[in-house]
Amino acid sequence: MARSKTISRIGVLGDGGWGTTLAIYLARRNYDVTLWGPFPDYIRKVARNRYNAKFLPGVYLPESITVTADLSQALRDQDLTILAIPSKYAQSVLDRVRQTGVALDQRLFLSVTKGIDTERLLRVSQMVEQTLPEVVFAVLSGPTIAPEVARGIPSSAVVGARKAAVAKKIQAVFNSETFRIYTNTDIIGIELGGSMKNVIALACGVCDGLGFGTNTKSALLTRGLAEMTRMGKCLGARPKTFFGLTGVGDLVTTCFSPRSRNRTVGQQLGEGRSLKAIIGQMAMVAEGVETAKAAYKICQQYDISMPITTEVYKILYHNKSPRKAVTELMTRKMKTE
Repeated sequence: MARSKTISRIGVLGDGGWGTTLAIYLARRNYDVTLWGPFPDYIRKVARNRYNAKFLPGVYLPESITVTADLSQALRDQDLTILAIPSKYAQSVLDRVRQTGVALDQRLFLSVTKGIDTERLLRVSQMVEQTLPEVVFAVLSGPTIAPEVARGIPSSAVVGARKAAVAKKIQAVFNSETFRIYTNTDIIGIELGGSMKNVIALACGVCDGLGFGTNTKSALLTRGLAEMTRMGKCLGARPKTFFGLTGVGDLVTTCFSPRSRNRTVGQQLGEGRSLKAIIGQMAMVAEGVETAKAAYKICQQYDISMPITTEVYKILYHNKSPRKAVTELMTRKMKTE
């Protein structure tokens, strides 16, 4: 497979399902890939067995991938660094990156993380800008269920950067016959679309758990998209972005896929399980749980009408009955679409 002539060495920070998938995908495209994980004992096991049993079962790692718990090794001499860390831990990893002392001046730095910091209400691009101002930042997002990309099932995503030339450079790294990549310069919209769709997926999962049908889910998805667009416009995104891959595309996949962690968490909430019990048995992170908290704070701060997001937040953090939340959504004051 052809690869970018200007990028050859790539470090992936994060050994979760998506980070591991991208490491495998890029190694198959003949890039020199290093995969970093934060837990040495587990990483040694992955390196030895060439298999990430916890986060990507059934897919083996090519021998060409260097697997390490040494962050400096994963950063040093790379042309592109990929951040694939859950948003809850992104800032702590960025701080560790800074502390390594590895020179990152003008390094291409790509975030594939979907989430918003719950305390400072920062997107990942804002965290990077504050912590690593010397890097050239981009983001990749879209309807990308990790096991499907790992299996080579045709998928698509969008890469965003402030400068179109940067987005095109990264596009050339990822684009292939199984993974079609588009470009966009709306970083805010891409990040918000990829983050907020998880909140709406939680709501759709709740409806699955309550035994509702396609009518309910389609209505939630559509009105959820309206909320995402409303928030994005208020925060400086282009509304058009939410009707692309990182908006409606990712939203449809996450709301309907049986593999979606966020939809599954919502379904179990609808079935009557507690959030604590659900999260306690999960190895991977359902980003929507944290994002709902951040989104609720944002809609309160900016006075944005986001009724679905508000009800999801109350189900998660105030033990509101899912059935009561649905009833209150359905009986709100009548309005035009």
